[in-house]
Amino acid sequence: MPHRAIDTWVINPLNRFMRKSTSSGILLFFMAFLSLIIANSPLHEAFDSFWQTRVSFNFGSFSVDNSLLHWVDDGLMSLFFFVVGLELKRELVAGELARPKDALMSIVAAIGGMLLPALIFYLFNKDASIDALNGWGIPMATDIAFALGVIFLLGDKVPTTLKVFLTALAIIDDVGAVSVIAFFYTESLSFVSLMLGGFFLSIMLLSNRLGIRSPLFYGIIGIGGVWLAFLMSGVHATIAAVLAAFTIPASVEIHKESYLKKIGSFTNQLKKTKSSAHEAILTPNEEQVYNQINLTTEEAISPLQRLEHKMHPLVAFVVMPIFALANAGVRIEENFLEVLSGSVAMGVAFGLIIGKVVGIVGFVYLFSKLKLFDIPKSLNFKMIVGVSFLAAIGFTMSLFITSLAFENPEYAKQAKLGVIAASFVAGTIGFFILKSALKNHEGKPELNQG
Repeated sequence: MPHRAIDTWVINPLNRFMRKSTSSGILLFFMAFLSLIIANSPLHEAFDSFWQTRVSFNFGSFSVDNSLLHWVDDGLMSLFFFVVGLELKRELVAGELARPKDALMSIVAAIGGMLLPALIFYLFNKDASIDALNGWGIPMATDIAFALGVIFLLGDKVPTTLKVFLTALAIIDDVGAVSVIAFFYTESLSFVSLMLGGFFLSIMLLSNRLGIRSPLFYGIIGIGGVWLAFLMSGVHATIAAVLAAFTIPASVEIHKESYLKKIGSFTNQLKKTKSSAHEAILTPNEEQVYNQINLTTEEAISPLQRLEHKMHPLVAFVVMPIFALANAGVRIEENFLEVLSGSVAMGVAFGLIIGKVVGIVGFVYLFSKLKLFDIPKSLNFKMIVGVSFLAAIGFTMSLFITSLAFENPEYAKQAKLGVIAASFVAGTIGFFILKSALKNHEGKPELNQG
């Protein structure tokens, strides 16, 4: 196929797809659906066997041996949690969480949306085994990619305030989920490995203070030191990814005013340089100026934001879809309704759909009446109810916690069915509630509180 045809029929459509806000959510849904289809096809045994393939790394007497599924959950998902950590740090430094007072409504909503789902799960499973009770953290989570994907499907009519509210709520949810994983889903600890991880983490923090800004340096120390040590310590390795993300510098070497002066100087140099006979080939002088512009631009953007922007497509279009393919496959047998009516499945499903919605809406209503914060005038309660249903899409994080929670595979099966069913129902309800809320206020410059 000629190069131009490849660009026209393959590269350009792929680039357009990846630039769309809804694309990662669409791909994630497709991979989850594909996983379900394969799990219920004649290929299911080969599919399961593939994910149980042993993959080992040996270095002298040191050896790590895990299944491919385990490497996806502990390795690939560490990249997901690393990007979550970068987003958290950005929000804390200069985003919606930089001033807690401005984010108070989201904080309150997130707390309500974590406490009530856990309580509902407990009520469904209080008479069950200890292993079943371990799933209490599953309905606490929100899948930010899916939730924002549904928001973006509604188009430009969605108030920015609503998007910010949902984003901040989901990010605080991520903090809660990471904390739950760290404190409640940790295996027996190796303090030697943990101290070694802490040592490498200290090196990264010190390097930040000394002004080292190379992402490659932090990547080598973060993966070869912090992540590997945490992997061997018993603390879930994804926690190392979040901690490592917080050591990435969030400062710039050159500020906007100086940057503009330098770029102006480079532009003048570029105007004075002679171009080559072939416009696609730069002269050495032009190449030097372009390189200086690139270096100066890198200095004007913090390593944190550069890493976040570079890694986001990898996580959105590779890591999360592979995770969904590996974890969403549940075999739906003749006793499907019996499995779905199990205490774990019911606890997860009702925890997400009822717990999230009542927790978020209830806490927002209660604390707004207590004058702890004012609901923005661009929002009303119908919108908050719609967003609370979107927050009940637990998918990625809920499935991840499911992979940590149970020893009994039957409970894991119930939990996965509960997560998938609840996420689909909640996303659909949330979409139509928000669509109705936006239609009722179409053309109005400001939305009154309901």
